Amino acid sequence: MLLKTPLHAQHISAGGRMVPFGGWDMPIDYSGRGLGVIKEHLAVRKAAGLFDVSHMGEVDIVGAGALAFLQRVTSNDVAKLQDGHAQYSALPMPNGAPVDDIIVYRFHAERFLLVVNASNHAKDVAWLQAQAQAEDKTGCEVIDRSDEFGLLALQGPKAVSILQALTAADLSAVGYYKFTTGKVCGLDATIARTGYTGEDGFEVMVKAAEAPALWDGLMTAGAAHGLVPAGLGARDTLRLEAKMCLYGNELDENTTLIEAGLGWITCIDPHKGDFNGRAILAEQKTKGTARKLVGFEMKDRGIARHGYPVLVGGAPVSSVTSGSMAPFLEKNIGLAYVPTEHSAIGSPLGIQIRGVSVAAEIVKTPFYKRAK
Repeated sequence: MLLKTPLHAQHISAGGRMVPFGGWDMPIDYSGRGLGVIKEHLAVRKAAGLFDVSHMGEVDIVGAGALAFLQRVTSNDVAKLQDGHAQYSALPMPNGAPVDDIIVYRFHAERFLLVVNASNHAKDVAWLQAQAQAEDKTGCEVIDRSDEFGLLALQGPKAVSILQALTAADLSAVGYYKFTTGKVCGLDATIARTGYTGEDGFEVMVKAAEAPALWDGLMTAGAAHGLVPAGLGARDTLRLEAKMCLYGNELDENTTLIEAGLGWITCIDPHKGDFNGRAILAEQKTKGTARKLVGFEMKDRGIARHGYPVLVGGAPVSSVTSGSMAPFLEKNIGLAYVPTEHSAIGSPLGIQIRGVSVAAEIVKTPFYKRAK
């Protein structure tokens, strides 16, 4: 049986077209309301969209040894975080590939909250608990709190205006990848300036039972600003335009963080100390990798889809990890791994679509970057 987020009734009422996703019943779009992936995507780029991300997992790491433990099990430098700061990171394995990519929130020196992908939630918790049990004295506890929270993402250029009217918290003081606590719609909330769309915006966390009231309050306040509900379809096309990796597509247990272009969240400085996969990742950072993740644009008609063969010189070298029509850019784009010697911008590729090689070209990424 599929799991349901606390906002399931809101999705049905809003005309959500529900599909299975990572064990959850989630809205792919709101076509029942006359919207759809393209309209929802463009609303986020031009005004605002509201996403239900309550299916994501939340894991507390608490105790005097929390920081030291996280330094050993994550790829980024957790010691850089101050209270109220967040960090994109990963849980690397000994082979340098991630169990998952995550966001780490520091509340204080003895409490960090990890937000993990929905489809990897059980795996991540088991991994973290196993890592803790493997050490004699971690000085911390791994607590799965996923059922306790509802999480909404308000994304787009109008997000600040919409949310500021509903909270006394000074959002101008909440920088990118920072967070605060306060009331939103009268509800106790954690307000983080993060997102997965390439736009400015916030993720707001409340108690699970209070998520419907938060959704309704945001939708009512945002109506005059052009706010629309947005589903998984737009979330995927938005993150692709911004070249944000998706676990299961660009990231998996056989692809290292360096291959995926995530060297910037991989700290090999001596002060961090040892962590899973450090030796492999350090070597790849220094010597490079045999393949790289690149972005490409279709030069001829055709949309590259996940799994389509990628050709170099007519020979298959990999497959498309993510591909779609980009609604805002009005281009057909995609991501794929190619041999490093063929990864330069401007290099030609072929994408095999229904048995025919269609011309594509490697381009600079991200495909879309918002104006500051």
